[in-house]
Amino acid sequence: MPSAQSAIRVLGLAVLTLLATAPRAAAAGGWSLAPTGGGRPSFYAEGAPGAVLQDTVSVTNRGGHPVTVRLSGTGVPVTFAERSVRVPARTRADVPFTVTVPTGAAPGDRPGTLVAKDADGRTATVRVRLRVGGPALTALTVEHVAVHGDRITYELVNRGTTVLVPKLAVHADGVFGRGLLDRAPRTLPVRLAPGSRTELSEPWPGHPALDAVDVRLTATAAGGAHDTAGARVRFVPRGAVAGTAGALTAGAAVTVVRLRRRRGEHMTEPLPMEAELTGAAR
Repeated sequence: MPSAQSAIRVLGLAVLTLLATAPRAAAAGGWSLAPTGGGRPSFYAEGAPGAVLQDTVSVTNRGGHPVTVRLSGTGVPVTFAERSVRVPARTRADVPFTVTVPTGAAPGDRPGTLVAKDADGRTATVRVRLRVGGPALTALTVEHVAVHGDRITYELVNRGTTVLVPKLAVHADGVFGRGLLDRAPRTLPVRLAPGSRTELSEPWPGHPALDAVDVRLTATAAGGAHDTAGARVRFVPRGAVAGTAGALTAGAAVTVVRLRRRRGEHMTEPLPMEAELTGAAR
């Protein structure tokens, strides 16, 4: 990779390039931004994590006065030889830049943009597509399944290296294996990036009032990603809980009363005759 000093020297020479050799690009206030050479509409870079990739972008000033633009990048890590470039009238500046593939980045495409902005706030952009090399792995897990009232909550985690659009199937069995819920797989309205986690829920308005239920969620995605997780929940009517608690309280009260009565009867029993022989002398 060329050093920053050599890149700046290239830039200094490029500023003197005549407009006649500049590629055509969308204008923004008399100046434009485009990839250098070949008439490319955008940039494409490909490399493994940690790689440093180099290319050149051209700022073309078709006007009759100098223009100064500031360069920046979004979406991908970009470093320019010069971030601020002054381009004389009817001249093109070729600016080297590097794109660094993040260490540990998952394989796949990453979109980005190079942006040039002048002192008046006018901008021009060029798209960048960065492809990260490496093996594509698909892995998906279902975690923290729980039932809260009429909703089933859960989390999906993408543990692979590719973006996933998961599908979910829901199944619930009651006592003795009685089927209560059986929803076929359906595509969820989410896109899971590698390493991301999302919390979701499924409505269950018709759950039983009294039952012991096993709930199972199965998530799948393209590439063979598959996982199943579940939870066990007991549905008990509120009235039944209150009645049971009341019955237990009443039973405890009766037991206490009976114990107290027995204790009272024991205390009123007359002393046996032998007790009087051991008393004080008359």
